Amino acid sequence: MKILDMVKFTEDGLIPAIAQDAATGEILMMAWMNRESLHMTVESKRATYWSRSRNKLWIKGEESGNIQEVSNISTDCDADVILLKIRQVGAAACHTGHRSCFYRDVTENGDALIENSSPLFDPKQVYKK
Repeated sequence: MKILDMVKFTEDGLIPAIAQDAATGEILMMAWMNRESLHMTVESKRATYWSRSRNKLWIKGEESGNIQEVSNISTDCDADVILLKIRQVGAAACHTGHRSCFYRDVTENGDALIENSSPLFDPKQVYKK
């Protein structure tokens, strides 16, 4: 798969991946991919990421059911960021229960973060591990 040699992974073997709702353009989340997760995403058309905290592959929605079906994969001009256009299956992309991981806005003076949405599910009920 040539794309694996065309993108620029970090020294740690990772590349940032942004998930964007294909229908609305809303940015839902950012996660990391390694060669294997990018390969799996291209083949399966389901967003698969590399979890740095768990040190393992993570198929989005494998626990929550909130999967991401990939309709298009792009890269930026430097080929060091991946953009996934996805269909979010399930209410939320964020593990906090929010639709988007970008649910906090910086106040005008930069002194605080203000939530701009409410959670759509209780993470304690969804992630029981």
